[in-house]
Amino acid sequence: MIILAGGRAARLGGADKPGLTVGGRTLLDAVLAAGTEAGARQAVIVGPSRPGAGRLLGGPPVRFVREEPPGAGPVPALRRGLDELGHPADPGDPAAAPWLAVLAADLPFLRAAHLQALLAAAAGHHGAARGGAVLTDEEGRAQWLAGCWRAAALRHAASGYSGASLHGLLAPLRPASVRITPGPGEPPPWLDCDTEADLRRARGWPGAGQGASPGTTTLRSGSPAANRCTCSATNRAASG
Repeated sequence: MIILAGGRAARLGGADKPGLTVGGRTLLDAVLAAGTEAGARQAVIVGPSRPGAGRLLGGPPVRFVREEPPGAGPVPALRRGLDELGHPADPGDPAAAPWLAVLAADLPFLRAAHLQALLAAAAGHHGAARGGAVLTDEEGRAQWLAGCWRAAALRHAASGYSGASLHGLLAPLRPASVRITPGPGEPPPWLDCDTEADLRRARGWPGAGQGASPGTTTLRSGSPAANRCTCSATNRAASG
């Protein structure tokens, strides 16, 4: 998985956003835990190195890298993460995993089951694989830093893209849109912490530090009929 953690956090007064805490753990640790529990084989964090941050118990090794120049934006950061993973020739190399999660570092309520739902949607049904899958919020807006992507397709798209927006890079991959309806009283997995108000909302959620239920998933695959399923925590996902 690649976690983008190098933004300027201008709307938070330049605070160290990934290091802020919700429910007793940092935002970055929450995202790392989701990927680890979903089965990620390795983790590349594009952002400043953090003393004490590293491999979670039973999780993959964690590497910190920086885009050039630091703060250049999400597209250069994603490319830097892909470069760090390399282009494996050995199918046994962890970097050869066919799927890759690309995540923001400020998603305190993202859980492994949500990543597993993304993987299931990206892999498709009846062998109809897609380029990836992305979470959408309650208004149907794609959350480009909460997605799971076919690694080869993502590398190809990144290598040929000259723009600066994640939408421009990722939308042509025609990802499945995955909307997760939280369970009663549960926070939404796409809730990020861009502003002081967002942070207060996250910290004020009852049981903010507890595990979230997977909720109900609606898959929009471009067909008139949506497929409905319930996420489970049984399969291993987010391999990259």
